[in-house]
Amino acid sequence: MTGNQLGALLMMGSMAGFTFNDTLVKAVGGAMPLSQILTLRGIVTSVLIYALARKMGALHWHLPRRDWGLIAARCGTEVAATYLFLTALMVTPIANLTAILQALPLTITLGAAVFFGEPVGWRRLTAILVGFVGILLIVRPDVDGFGEGTLYALGAVVAITGRDLLTRRMSPEVPSLVVTLLASLSVLVFAVLMSTQVTWQPVSLNSLAAVVGAALFIFVGYLCSVMTMRVGDVAFISPFRYTGLLWALLLGWLVFGDWPDALTLLGAMIVVATGLFTLYRERQVSDA
Repeated sequence: MTGNQLGALLMMGSMAGFTFNDTLVKAVGGAMPLSQILTLRGIVTSVLIYALARKMGALHWHLPRRDWGLIAARCGTEVAATYLFLTALMVTPIANLTAILQALPLTITLGAAVFFGEPVGWRRLTAILVGFVGILLIVRPDVDGFGEGTLYALGAVVAITGRDLLTRRMSPEVPSLVVTLLASLSVLVFAVLMSTQVTWQPVSLNSLAAVVGAALFIFVGYLCSVMTMRVGDVAFISPFRYTGLLWALLLGWLVFGDWPDALTLLGAMIVVATGLFTLYRERQVSDA
């Protein structure tokens, strides 16, 4: 198996892990408050990430002050992204929400141009504009504006875009697992603080199994995403990120009986197509 083939499989495994996590969190969402779910999941996930980082010798804390500032800001955006995404997940079909998130390559490219001055040619700019048309087909605001779930989903896109732009500015020597561990701990602390404002619900055996399963799946997602960056060509592997949408369609139908309508599917296809084109153009520009 070549490095690119292994990288593609790891990327698909990462997307599957994250999507199965989302499915389990959504499934247990009616049994307990979101902050309780995040606290229980966060404990398990943080322990697993710490153990992995220790085993890989990745716990290096002597970093430049500039990187610590970026890590702190990234942790803040991670907390915002997690809260906004999971809040949207509780009231939005998982496939629709995942389709909206496929706009991330477009928003990150646009954000890098606006905030970092990275060049964006007219082809990629056109792809971004067409991609946003696809997003409008998915969310379809009515005369009253966007629904609550849609607003949270769009907020999550903004937060994740900010998170990934901050990650781009970090020094190459910053260990990925250190960033991941601190992000997980930040979400855990936020969840614990939130949980003090709600009444915890009794945790049934099924709910506990779902939360632990979600923690294991999100850990698999993190593990595969870290391993993906160590093999193959990133430009070849990145498009396989879109397999997350296929998982969301399948799991949304099997678990919740949801299937997007024709306009939503058309919008999703437009967003994916423009995202793939943007990745293709970025590779051409970097190779030039």
